[in-house]
Amino acid sequence: MSNCSGSELHWLVPSGDFTERVRELQNASGIEGWTLARDLADRRLDFMQTRKLDRTVQMLAERDAPALPRLKLAIIGSSTLDHLAPAIRMAALRRGLFVEIQIGDYGQWRQAILDPISDLYAFAPDAVLLCHEISALISEQPLASTDADVATAIGDAVRDLRALWALVRERANAVVIQQTPWRIDPPLLGHMDRSLPAAPRSIAARLDIELAAAAQADGVLLLDLNAAAAETGTRHIGDIALWHHAKQAISPVAAPWYGDQVGRILAALRGLSRKVLVLDLDNTLWGGVVGDDGLDGIVIGQGSAAGESFAAFQRYVKRLAERGIVLAVSSKNDRAVAELPFREHPDMVLRLEDFAAFEADWNDKPSALVRIAQDLELGLESFVFIDDNPVERALMRQTLPQVAVPELPAAPELYARCIADAGYFEAVAFTAEDTQRNRQYVANRARKSLQTSSTDLESFLRDLEMVLTVAPFRRIDLARITQLINKTNQFNLTTRRYTEAEVEALMNNPDVVTVTGRLVDKFGDNGLTSILIGRPAGENGESAIEIDTWLMSCRVLGRHVEEAVLCALANEARARGAAHLIGRYRPTPKNAMVKQHYRKLGFHPFDTGENDGDDELWRLSLGPQPMQAPAHIQLVLTKEH
Repeated sequence: MSNCSGSELHWLVPSGDFTERVRELQNASGIEGWTLARDLADRRLDFMQTRKLDRTVQMLAERDAPALPRLKLAIIGSSTLDHLAPAIRMAALRRGLFVEIQIGDYGQWRQAILDPISDLYAFAPDAVLLCHEISALISEQPLASTDADVATAIGDAVRDLRALWALVRERANAVVIQQTPWRIDPPLLGHMDRSLPAAPRSIAARLDIELAAAAQADGVLLLDLNAAAAETGTRHIGDIALWHHAKQAISPVAAPWYGDQVGRILAALRGLSRKVLVLDLDNTLWGGVVGDDGLDGIVIGQGSAAGESFAAFQRYVKRLAERGIVLAVSSKNDRAVAELPFREHPDMVLRLEDFAAFEADWNDKPSALVRIAQDLELGLESFVFIDDNPVERALMRQTLPQVAVPELPAAPELYARCIADAGYFEAVAFTAEDTQRNRQYVANRARKSLQTSSTDLESFLRDLEMVLTVAPFRRIDLARITQLINKTNQFNLTTRRYTEAEVEALMNNPDVVTVTGRLVDKFGDNGLTSILIGRPAGENGESAIEIDTWLMSCRVLGRHVEEAVLCALANEARARGAAHLIGRYRPTPKNAMVKQHYRKLGFHPFDTGENDGDDELWRLSLGPQPMQAPAHIQLVLTKEH
């Protein structure tokens, strides 16, 4: 069996001076140590290198607590799983997430779920990954079984799994990730396997479909291993000899590939998927150099294999924008020359209006990305940089290590596959609002243009014609609310994370105040821009509402939206008999921008003597009169859930 671990992580840079750098890591500590650990995890490592790095990182974690988001993952299933843990931890680390893993006892997955005091629940996982082979779910069906017999067997298996999913979610309050059952058995009838109801491939295909539908209905995430393996070749992932000797459904040499599949899902759960795709132009979006070859000389569109490949890549990028990825350009070019193909070339798929930021000059590209990040008000950890030039890629990695930079293949027909395989934009939810995100950032460019042309801030805000609709959490918005809670880092006062089940429980709790704010202005719908969760609190016999969670989109900063949202919260708290609002600021490496948030809104600091760590507590007394929203924002209140 061939070793797939190196070639399948093709978007990562080669391991290079791995051994020497691991020795450095063994003696490193603090921020320097964790920076080096992430750099090493972001390389193309084989199984043994992955295990070596994992051991070193675990020792580092014992010396210095990781200054990274954390997640607890329980893995249970019907095969040997221990050898997969290092790869999962390293795949998560390369995405900026520290994962603690518990592996269930071999074959005891059902017992672990059914026993309410099992180690699974004592671990209190944030996510539970269920790994099965088909034989663990469905008994072998006689080849003479009818279609109805097979349908009954599959239906029974899926119903059983759904009941177990429900138990995990109820008892652990954790996200459930179901691996699509791995196929071990070879085909019996060759290509006819898919035609005979009881043949292995036929059962596997039908089970995948039924499981996908059940997972969607139950809010369970799929680790679609069969689909991912189809891109790689299943013989490179599983080794039948290892299955019989060690019950390892996934071969050790494929562990880095498997770990990456799991790691990208875990990172997405913590809001660590990338949000912005920054593209070079010459020989990236088209063939040739537009400044030298002219508009007619660049290669794009029908007529050649290269031209069709570049057009296909542009179509892929446009589809990414449609699903919510923000697009930007960084090109070493005169701006007018760089814009020309988008304006005038008939075969261009992408147009200027598809980009939320467009940097074209002769300065270095890292500086351009910093300007784009400032313009979009997004952290550099949100960015993926695509450039055909290896020198530019190396400079970006060296200068801005927060930016993801895949090793782009030489052939343009492989560009899209490289980005897809890297999993930078992994999603755990998809909402209608996601489809508008790139458009919202593009519209923000028009708002900034208006601000530049306005004579003063007051007239700019008035001319925006803002309408803020405030409502409690609604079931239709659950996925989007959960998504924002788990990925918003900068304007987030406490950065508490909640699963969708937890958000739903808060929504249904009559004692909890939930607030969403949707902002619309003359340039379009900004979507859900504000989320607050308030819990009952009391001090000195007076009722209060403590703000458990307050997050906002950075796109609406500077428009006094926070005052309007506070107005809605304060008036709701007053209606419930509260005398005060209590705000909590929990500092993190990324939310320093809101350190003075409560002070600016008129809150006063206070100390109960029970403050948690570095938490700061702030209090606002609610006067006898309702609070008024800023005059330039029309506030619309609705009670509809």
